[in-house]
Amino acid sequence: MADINSAPIKSEVMEKIVALCKRRGFIYPGSEIYGGLANTYDYGPVGTELLRNIKNLWWKYFIQERSDMVGLDASLISHHKIWEASGHTAGFADAMVDCKSCKSRYRADHLIEDFIEGNEDNLEKFPEKFNSLEKSLKDKLLESISAAKVEGLSIEELTILVEKLGISCPNCGKKDWTSIRKFNQLFPVQLGIVEGEQGQAYLRGETAQGIFINFTNVVNSNRVRLPFGIGQIGKSFRNEITLGNSVFRTIEFEQGEIEYFFDPEVTDWEKAYEEWKKTMDTFVTKKLGVKGSNLRWRPHTDEERSFYSQRTEDLEYKFPFGFKELWGLAYRTNYDLNQHREFSKKELSIVDPQTQKKIVPHVIEPAVGINRLLLMTLVDAYEETEGRIVLKLDPKIAPYKVAVFPLLANKEPLVAKAQEIFNELKKDLMVVLDDRGNIGKRYLAQDEIGTPWCVTVDFESLDDGMVTVRDRDTKEQPRVSIADLHDYFAKRLT
Repeated sequence: MADINSAPIKSEVMEKIVALCKRRGFIYPGSEIYGGLANTYDYGPVGTELLRNIKNLWWKYFIQERSDMVGLDASLISHHKIWEASGHTAGFADAMVDCKSCKSRYRADHLIEDFIEGNEDNLEKFPEKFNSLEKSLKDKLLESISAAKVEGLSIEELTILVEKLGISCPNCGKKDWTSIRKFNQLFPVQLGIVEGEQGQAYLRGETAQGIFINFTNVVNSNRVRLPFGIGQIGKSFRNEITLGNSVFRTIEFEQGEIEYFFDPEVTDWEKAYEEWKKTMDTFVTKKLGVKGSNLRWRPHTDEERSFYSQRTEDLEYKFPFGFKELWGLAYRTNYDLNQHREFSKKELSIVDPQTQKKIVPHVIEPAVGINRLLLMTLVDAYEETEGRIVLKLDPKIAPYKVAVFPLLANKEPLVAKAQEIFNELKKDLMVVLDDRGNIGKRYLAQDEIGTPWCVTVDFESLDDGMVTVRDRDTKEQPRVSIADLHDYFAKRLT
C-alpha cells in the first residue's frame, strides 16, 4: 500500500484543521516514524474521545432509544462466499489511473470530479472539446460535467473525460497517464495453513453483509416483529485510492449501518424512506450540533444507483473541499437476503404471527462513515476569531467537558484544591487537569480542542468555596460553588 499516494490537500482551511488535529492530539498520520502509510491514520487521546462520543451518541439515538431496533457486532473476517453472493468479489472495484511521472495513483472518478469543481468558472469552455463525439455520448458526458458527478460512467467514458478535459496530475502537474483500469477494493485473508478455497476469507468491505447473514439468528433468538432494524458500528476495510483530505476516505474506517426490515405489502416504503431522512437530519443537526445550512440531499442518478436499489440518496456536507457524501440512504428491496438464500441454500425469512405468511423482507439502509461524522464536526465547529482558533463542538461530543486549572502551578494549596475538584468531577465527566503555563495559554489550548468549560481555582476559592467557570462560547465567567459544580454542568449537558 505504500506506493498509493495521496494528493496534497488544496484547501487552506483544511490544511489548518489537519495541522490542528495533529498539534492537539485528534489525528496522527499512520506509521509516521517509518515514513507513513498512505490513507491510514491513528487517533490521539483527544480524537479517541471525540470518536467514542460520536459512536456512543449514534448507538443511543438509533439503537438504545428505539423499541424497533436491536444491535449486532459481526466478525471482521468473513467467508469468501459472503462476498461472492453480495457481488463484491466481481464488482466491488474502482476505476484507477496512475501518473507515469510521479507514480501517484488516483480514483479516476474523484480525479475528474475534483478537476470539474476546481474549474466551475470555466464550465462554458468545456462543450466544444466534445464536438467530435456522437451526440448521445456528448450529451451524457456534458451532463456529468454539469452535475460534477461521474460515478457510474464506463472506463471508456472516464478515459474520454480525462483526455478531453486535459486533466493534469494534482501532484506533479504532468499529463502522462496510464490507462484507466479496475481496482478491486476487498482485502483477501488466507486463514491457517490450508491452501485454496477452504482457507480463503476477506476483511469485510462493509458492515451490512454481517447483518444480512445473521438475519435468521436475530429472528430466532430475539422477540422481533416487522418492521424492525438491526444496527451495528464497526470497522470496514477497503483498498481505497484516495485524494487525501485527512480521514474523509481511508482504507480502514468505522461504519454506523442499519438494515431496517419491513413487509412491503404492509409498510409504505416511500413513507418509511422519508422518515429515515428526517431521522438522519435530526441526528446531524440536533445531536451533533452541525449547521443545517452546510447540508444537502442529493439523489443518485440512474447510472450511479445500484441496479437493485429503487431509490438512493446521499446526505452531503459542505467540506472545505466541496459537498461530499456523508451518509447514504438506500431502498435495497430484498435483493441481499435473496442472494444469500440462493448462495447458502438456507432459509432467510420471517413468519408473520398473524397470517403465518413467510416473508423475505425488504430493507431501507442508512449507512454512515463514523470517521466522516468526526471530520464533519471538526470542520463545522472550526472558527478563527480575534487571532484564536476555537472548536465550538457541541458539549455532548466534546472530548473533555471540563478543564480544571489551579491559578498558579507553584502554589500547593491551589493545586491540591484543583486536584480535589478534578477527582470529584471525573467520576461522571471526562475532565482534564492542566497547570502548564499561564491561564491565557491554558484557555487557548482548551479552546482549540473544544472544551466547553474551564474551572479556575484561585486564592478566594480556598476561603469561600467558589470557583470561576469560564464558558468557551460566551466567554462569561460566573463564580460557582464547588458543591454545585456537578449540577451546573449536568444541566448544561442536557
